[in-house]
Amino acid sequence: MSTINIHQRRIGNVTVLDMDGNIRISGNNVALQEAIRSLVNEGRNQIVLNLARVTYIDSRGLGELISSHVGLTKRGGQIKLLNLTQRLEELMTTANLLTVFDVYRDEPEAVDSFKAPDAGAVPIAPPDNVPLAIAVR
Repeated sequence: MSTINIHQRRIGNVTVLDMDGNIRISGNNVALQEAIRSLVNEGRNQIVLNLARVTYIDSRGLGELISSHVGLTKRGGQIKLLNLTQRLEELMTTANLLTVFDVYRDEPEAVDSFKAPDAGAVPIAPPDNVPLAIAVR
C-alpha cells in the first residue's frame, strides 16, 4: 500500500498542499490529517489541495476532507480543491461532494478565489440520476 506525499507551498495567505499518491486514513497513515491540523494550529486557514497526482482516496480520507472543510469553515477558513483526476471527480460526483467543495482547474484562480469568495469556481454539476451512495475501492 503506497502512501501520500505532501509538499507545502505558500502563496500569500494561501497554503497549497501538492499531494502525490494515495489518501488513506488508516493505521499510521494520517499525513493529510496531520498536515491540515498543523496548518490550522498555525492559523493558516486558507488551503488549496492540489489533487492532480492523487491516485486513490478511501472513504475515511473523504470523511477527513469533509471534516476539515467543516472545521475550517466554522473558523472563517476554507479548503478548496484543485485538479481533480477523472477518478476523483467521478467519486466526488457520486458522493455529491461537488456541492460542498469549490473545485478549480487553474491554480491562480483557486488562490485568488480566497480574495473574492465564490469567484472563479468551475461548476461541475453532478448528473441528476447519480445515486448518493459512496463506492470506494
